[in-house]
Amino acid sequence: MNPYLGGFILGLLIIAAYYFAGEGLGSSGGFRDLAMGSIQAVAPEFAAEHPYIAPHVADGHSATHTWLVYELLGVVFGAILSAVLYGRLRWSVGKAPHLTKRRRLYLALLGGILWGVGTQLGRGCTSGLVLSGLAVNSMSGYIGLAAIFGAGYIFAFLFRSIWLKPKNK
Repeated sequence: MNPYLGGFILGLLIIAAYYFAGEGLGSSGGFRDLAMGSIQAVAPEFAAEHPYIAPHVADGHSATHTWLVYELLGVVFGAILSAVLYGRLRWSVGKAPHLTKRRRLYLALLGGILWGVGTQLGRGCTSGLVLSGLAVNSMSGYIGLAAIFGAGYIFAFLFRSIWLKPKNK
């Protein structure tokens, strides 16, 4: 797809999200809702008494019945559909030459856990900050954009040598 057309469509999607849902796009809220729904399914008494989870599950409401959960499902199934349609669906583990698949998967799990904790401490994910912040012309969106890309370039420069480090024999 043309990246300019994709960006334009994403912009329209953000406008639609604000119009219909009253909030912008992001993924961390959907993961949070899935976690609360899982807790509600496994330990309903705990969920009903927990000060953070209780408002989301009050009156028999399921925490997983939010539009953010359906957004996540759309992203996952849309990616799979796109990969199938264009012949790119294959199972592989992207890794540095000196890493084992097992270690790469452990590091990915650790990174995912840190991402989850960080998004809750920061009250949202980077995609929500930048996409939704810029959509409403928020100064935090502009600062977030500069910080994310700036830190990304710095970390890429620093960690490139670790990623490409030759395997010791």
